[in-house]
Amino acid sequence: MSNRLPFLYIQDVKGKGKSVFTAQVIPKGSSIEICPTILLGSADCATIHDTKLHDYYFLWGTSGDGAIALGFGSIYNHSSQANADYEMLLKEELISIIAIRDIEAGEEITINYMDNGEQKSVLWFEEID
Repeated sequence: MSNRLPFLYIQDVKGKGKSVFTAQVIPKGSSIEICPTILLGSADCATIHDTKLHDYYFLWGTSGDGAIALGFGSIYNHSSQANADYEMLLKEELISIIAIRDIEAGEEITINYMDNGEQKSVLWFEEID
């Protein structure tokens, strides 16, 4: 089950592709979306590197496994000045997206693919803000 705010929308952004935006203000601390996942084994992840899906999966746990987040989950773009964060709920096989500051109407919702200065995944692209 995907649970997301009803006023989110997808828009193309030059140089970034599809991006998630909000049509209403989202207060800091709000749950933006809870995404179910499709879990992938390490062999599947190795195969994904040769496909377009490479840009849309999350590393899952520490064993080289991965996950595709359903809903809008795999479309949130990276920013080092992100306005949202994500939490992997491994046991529940969910990814939770949460506002880490107030997000204005019309603003792109971004997550930081880095965690406290440590990589959650290796950035394979040049950051565009």
